[in-house]
Amino acid sequence: MKSMLKTAVAVMALAAATTSAAATELRLSHQWSNSDVRHQVAQIVADEVAAADVDLSVKIFGSSSLFKAREQYKPLSRGQLDMSVLPLSYAGGQQPAYNLTLMPGLVKNHDHAARLSHSPFMQALEDIMAEDDVMVLVHGYLAGGFAGTDKCITNPADMEGVQIRAAGKAFEQMLAGAGASIASMASSEIYNAMQTGVLQAANTSSSSFVSYRIYEQVSCYTPAGDVALWFMYQPLLMNKSTFEDLSEDQQNALLAAAEKAEAFYLEEAKKQDAASVQVFRDAGVEIAEMSPEDFEAWRAVAQDTSYKAFVEEVPNGQDLLDMALTVE
Repeated sequence: MKSMLKTAVAVMALAAATTSAAATELRLSHQWSNSDVRHQVAQIVADEVAAADVDLSVKIFGSSSLFKAREQYKPLSRGQLDMSVLPLSYAGGQQPAYNLTLMPGLVKNHDHAARLSHSPFMQALEDIMAEDDVMVLVHGYLAGGFAGTDKCITNPADMEGVQIRAAGKAFEQMLAGAGASIASMASSEIYNAMQTGVLQAANTSSSSFVSYRIYEQVSCYTPAGDVALWFMYQPLLMNKSTFEDLSEDQQNALLAAAEKAEAFYLEEAKKQDAASVQVFRDAGVEIAEMSPEDFEAWRAVAQDTSYKAFVEEVPNGQDLLDMALTVE
């Protein structure tokens, strides 16, 4: 009897150990707070995977608690990090092609961004990611606009002699080409720079305009509307080998979770733009609108500045740019 009991206990212990060994925890890193839409996207994936009950969990490390914001791509590509919600242009130093994901005039609106995310252009970028052992789980773009302390900014002609903070190298090149003076700084520094007269205008994301209370310092806001210049690709990425090492059920659970998160991401990105408009309007700030004609005027400046520099600096840059521009 004792022998049978010992055997039963041993079998149960072995089963428990096997179950424990089969359970996998993935580490996901990002730079934002828990209230940010990008954290919410990560949380949807984590919750859906947990609900699938496939011995897989996702542990989220937000607010740059695991890796600094611009230092996530390399550990992700090396398998030292499993997943990350990351502005892909942050890795433009490692892969210059990624700079196309923060390029003025390449994306017109959120629906256009969604089409771009599932186009041959994005597949070409995903092929480059695959070389680094990285894959996309959730596609997503966030939009932004302009704000001015003294006047509205809708057209390149509005830039002459204006001191502006731009979001990203390509935007700096375009705005300088339109006659602006560039002041480089973090978005968190815009408020004080406007308050002290260092800046007359700024270009950043809808969420940053609100979270940093820029509406207290400006007279006019040009948000992302039917058309917008500023779109930044910020996907949820995963180490490709880590994904491929999962069981089929675990992979399917992740893909199903990603599909749900991506649909949420698109709708929430649209809502953030609209919400920012209301915040600025409530603060008494004039709301301007960029027309399709304004958009084309900006793109013409970008072609002679940002696009030209990209093509000169990046092997196969012209092909990649053409692929992006052909997406309607």
